Formats: sequence, structure tokens, C-alpha cells
Amino acid sequence: MATVSVFNTEGMEVGTIDLNDEVFGVEINEHLVHQAVVTQLANSRQGTQSAKTRSEVSGGGRKPWRQKGTGHARQGSTRSPQWTGGGVVFAPKPRDYSKKMNKREKQIALKSALTAKVNDKKFIVVDDFKLDEIKTKKAAEILKNLKAEEAFVVTNGVNDNLVKSVNNLPGVKAGTIEIVKSGEATEVRSTLNVYDILKYEAFVITKDAVAAIEEVYA
Repeated sequence: MATVSVFNTEGMEVGTIDLNDEVFGVEINEHLVHQAVVTQLANSRQGTQSAKTRSEVSGGGRKPWRQKGTGHARQGSTRSPQWTGGGVVFAPKPRDYSKKMNKREKQIALKSALTAKVNDKKFIVVDDFKLDEIKTKKAAEILKNLKAEEAFVVTNGVNDNLVKSVNNLPGVKAGTIEIVKSGEATEVRSTLNVYDILKYEAFVITKDAVAAIEEVYA
């Protein structure tokens, strides 16, 4: 069981926390991590690109000149690809780039990414990351204190002040995980994903968000 330090917003160590090995100490599956990243990037593609082939562009209903005797190369239409204004040879068309992964594979990939951050000592736990107002300068100061100026910051529940404060910081993104219980029903609202965990140099997370992740994925 890995033990990591807990810091306050001034960057001072205020305690430690034990991480659940079922989430933060698993065997890293590089294949599923790669597959998760490829799947996420593919699913974010709109697939709306389109260009016209020679059969779709207008004009070119007759030969531009007779077949022989002109000294020119033979031409059948001014809409052929070699002509200005002609069609595209292998024109891109709207398509669906989406890929699928099953739930178990996604969980293994996420746990592998989290474990990698712990192993690389880029997993920074902060006791609290609340901001009383939208203040980019304050958010930047806190991250500088944590020595994580390029980071994926995860909190328990949506922190609007934090999200809006880091929006203008290059190399910083805010994420959330939240367990919402209504009667017997339980809903998990999360923006955690393998791509963002790996993309940013540091992974900054609040103490209560660690507990939420362990409750969901352990």
C-alpha cells in the first residue's frame, strides 16, 4: 500500500494518506492504456470532413477538345482531378470514427494510468482546493506552491470557481468525480479519463476525491 504526502495550498505537508492498491497499485497494462487513449481521441473526432469527387463537381459535360490532332494530351473532361476545379481523387467523406471499449477494460486502463502517476511521484494530494472567488492568479499561485504548474486538477464535485480560474492557465485542466446518492440509487459523475491523466505532467487531487475514486473503483 503506497503512502503519499498530503499538502495544503501553501505547499506545506500537513499529513499522509494511504492509497488503496486495488486502484493505485495495480499492474500497469500498457496495451489497454494505449487503447483507451486511441478510443478517446477517435471518439472526439467529428468525422464531418467532405470533398467532391469528379462525379459531384459541376461542369465538364463534354470533351474540352477533340481526341487527336491538337498536340495536347487527350482529355475527357475538365472536371478530371488534374484540372483546376476538378474533383478530388479519393475525396474524404463523412464517417464515424468512434471506437468502443468495455467497462472492465476502461477501469483497468484508468487504474493503470493512476498507478503510473503514483509510481512517477507525480501524484499530488492536497487537503483542499477551494477558491472563494474566480481568480486565475490565485489558482496559479497554489499550483506553483505544489510544484505542479502543468497539471490535471481533480476535485470531489464541481468547483466552478476553480474551473473558471484555471481556464486561462496553459497546461492546466480541472476535472471532477462525484458520487450522488438519491434513495437507493447511486450515480457517479466523473470527468476522469486516461488521456488527461497522462497528458499533464502532474496529477493534483483533493483528499476527498481520492476517497471517492477508491469507493467507485476499488
